[in-house]
Amino acid sequence: MAEKLLQVIPLGGLGEFGMNCLALRYGDDIVVIDAGMMFPDAELLGVDIVTPDFTYLEQNRDKVRGLILTHGHEDHIGAVPFLLSEIDVPVYGSEFTLALVERRLEEHEMAEQVRLHRVKPGEKVTLGPFEIEFIHVTHSIVQALALAIRTPLGVVIHTGDFKIDPTPTDNELFDLHTLAEYGRRGVLLLLSDSTNVDRPGYTPSERAVLPRFEEIFNRAQRRIVITCFSSSVHRIQQILDIAHASGRKVAFLGRSMLSCTEIAHSLGLLKIPDNLLLRPQDIMSAPPHRVVVVVSGTQGEPMSAMSRVAVDNHKHLRLERGDVVVHSARIIPGNEKAIGRMMNHVARRGAEVVAGQMNPPVHVSGHASQEELKLLLNLVRPRYFVPIHGEYWQMSKHAALAAHLADYGLEDTFVLETGQTLLIDEDGARRGESVPVGRVCIDSGSIDEVVEDMVIRDRRHLSEDGFLIPIIAIDKHTGRVEGPPEIVTRGFVSPEERADLLAAARDVVIRTIESSTSEERSDWGVIQEKIRADLKRFLNKQTQRRPLVLPVILEV
Repeated sequence: MAEKLLQVIPLGGLGEFGMNCLALRYGDDIVVIDAGMMFPDAELLGVDIVTPDFTYLEQNRDKVRGLILTHGHEDHIGAVPFLLSEIDVPVYGSEFTLALVERRLEEHEMAEQVRLHRVKPGEKVTLGPFEIEFIHVTHSIVQALALAIRTPLGVVIHTGDFKIDPTPTDNELFDLHTLAEYGRRGVLLLLSDSTNVDRPGYTPSERAVLPRFEEIFNRAQRRIVITCFSSSVHRIQQILDIAHASGRKVAFLGRSMLSCTEIAHSLGLLKIPDNLLLRPQDIMSAPPHRVVVVVSGTQGEPMSAMSRVAVDNHKHLRLERGDVVVHSARIIPGNEKAIGRMMNHVARRGAEVVAGQMNPPVHVSGHASQEELKLLLNLVRPRYFVPIHGEYWQMSKHAALAAHLADYGLEDTFVLETGQTLLIDEDGARRGESVPVGRVCIDSGSIDEVVEDMVIRDRRHLSEDGFLIPIIAIDKHTGRVEGPPEIVTRGFVSPEERADLLAAARDVVIRTIESSTSEERSDWGVIQEKIRADLKRFLNKQTQRRPLVLPVILEV
């Protein structure tokens, strides 16, 4: 390897939403930024979560100096336990971020063996040739950080997720001054969030939801139920403040909601007035016009608290006519149907649904819109630019947004996808060879949590074409079939079609066995494979479908 070569290696989160993970390598030293997960799409049957494939890091485990976390959202920290189970490295992040990580490590019984280092904005950490300064940014979660990483070739700025909120609820302003100072001195590379690049203007401040919430609290005659992301501490603080001012008590429902609010309160990030909280078991007995319930499960997850409330299946809350239910969260692409079903259930119970786009809003994004992205580009003025965190079309649009900087020193923009690398040395920047990447499917109910591609294919096969099991009793001494084969089938043909088709399938099995030699009949593996092949051919010809065929041989 060349002596002065910086490699940018995205292992997840470029060209996709979720699984954010990026490695920076200089010589024999690697730092990793974030290790996120994503929720599976409908194609990944039975899979709970999806994480990046960490093969590259495992192959270079002796070179990894540390894991740096920008903030505590699942798409940035959800895969931390899976990475740390393979590689023992120190982890750096803000107090709130690491508190969330600690909860996940406890679930995996790893909390004792992991080295967590809490950092604050303005602090610097040295890992090999990298000196990392942590910079406070505003986002939809507290204590989010951008990173200024000093390398022997120059400074790399990684924004993490951000928006530039001029009036944050905790009065902790986005640290534009530090970024501008780095820009003045010269920045080699900028890696910047592309999530909202298609939105013109500025993303509204978190305080923009306040007028709508005040209007709802003023007119609601009965209970107010608000579902929001459990990590949205700023949003929850505003709900607590309005509830206190209007004489309502607040109850929290949902495991993640209780966990996050407990952590935020213990760290002094969530201020709860005395006597404001209501125990979940007291919700239904308290006067309805004096109650606010904050519930997790914004995306319609099947067993989440909000989904159970929507179908009257929660032990502490039952919706009644006149209640107001507020959906104060972004709809993550792919979850539209699940959220729609959940809100339909809510409406059937006579409750009012407040959701969607409105002015004033009930939800604002945590990601920067076009004008904020331009402002950051103008402040940092990097020599090279790589858009991150978004679909390919969004990163392309972000690259186009940066084109105006060509007059101010921007030499090149690279739109990379996960696995595609960027090499920077004293001669400039260029694309490098790809590294092994992919997705690892986790099924937390299985013996081995990692679900192989073959298992997913089998599940998809079963879901689309069903299965057919011919059960054949064969005399182990003579090789003769004892009685007609029995055929069990599920998810393949309707009862009306079944009788004639299965009778013909039995004939196929008998013919296959009769045409086989006595040697083949006495070798269960051979005869099973012959039956499987002949049946698959017959069924495909008759039905144009390919059920999973699993012959069972009984020795008698």
